[in-house]
Amino acid sequence: MRGTGRNPHAPRGLPTLDLMENRDAVSAFLRSRRERISPEQAGLPVYGQRRVPGLRRGEVATLAGVSVEYYTRLERGNLRGVSDGVLDALARALRLDATERMYLNDLARAAGPAPRARTPRRDAAPTVRPSVARIVEGMPELAAYVMNNRLDTLAANPLGRALYTEMYADPGCGANVARFAFFHPAARRFYTDWERMARFAVGALRVEAGRSPYDRELSNLIGELSTRSDAFRVMWGSHDVHVFRDSTKRLNHPVVGDLELDQETLGLPDESGLSVVVYSAPPRSATADALKLLASWSATPDQERNEETPSQP
Repeated sequence: MRGTGRNPHAPRGLPTLDLMENRDAVSAFLRSRRERISPEQAGLPVYGQRRVPGLRRGEVATLAGVSVEYYTRLERGNLRGVSDGVLDALARALRLDATERMYLNDLARAAGPAPRARTPRRDAAPTVRPSVARIVEGMPELAAYVMNNRLDTLAANPLGRALYTEMYADPGCGANVARFAFFHPAARRFYTDWERMARFAVGALRVEAGRSPYDRELSNLIGELSTRSDAFRVMWGSHDVHVFRDSTKRLNHPVVGDLELDQETLGLPDESGLSVVVYSAPPRSATADALKLLASWSATPDQERNEETPSQP
């Protein structure tokens, strides 16, 4: 995200929504979705040899029930004034999943109306309510965090901090999962499925970029990741999107070894954009025993813990 220019109509004190940047994102996203669908998958006849992958613009236009000229305008990045009906037809033609549909609608909202008529997201960082902090602290046998949509961990219980001990020990990560994944040398060992996790993190940031085009901190984070990590830059260019929900996460912890954890992401029912992320394991499983060991390790005094040499069990 560039976000460098100033728009005279943008609300004072907020970063400018770069219209060209929005158009670039729309164009690249629609093109990438079109190129991944074969005519056979779309139920279209194929005549002769095709020089480019995926569907042609005219074929997408036919499937969506719009003219080729109109679809060409959309793929050039101009979603201003597009109706919900056309967006739905486009989503069906391109076989978008629920997250991709949400992202396309967010891009359309960012394209119009005029910036002065929008209600941009506030710059003020949401705070963790004391009641939410008590919930996280009240799960001593589970690793729990409060996370925002930029993948910052704003609060964690002791087991949560012990699980991500390497991230919290590195001030350069800023307790941000994406920075840890792409910058910290231990991350590729820590995340057993590093590429899968990294792509999910990139996809989550892209969803948030579509939803919150005025978020200065998000823009700065994406710029930092793009500048410092070739892997992030390549994944960002794929225009894939992702929303964290439930999943299985495989980790290789420096103290307790391999863990296979069930992750649940519970969004708070307010407008803060915060979620409670909880990692658990089935009772009497090897991972449950490892979590108990990790909880015991995290409860030892810092001086004793720092003197220990992390080793696999």
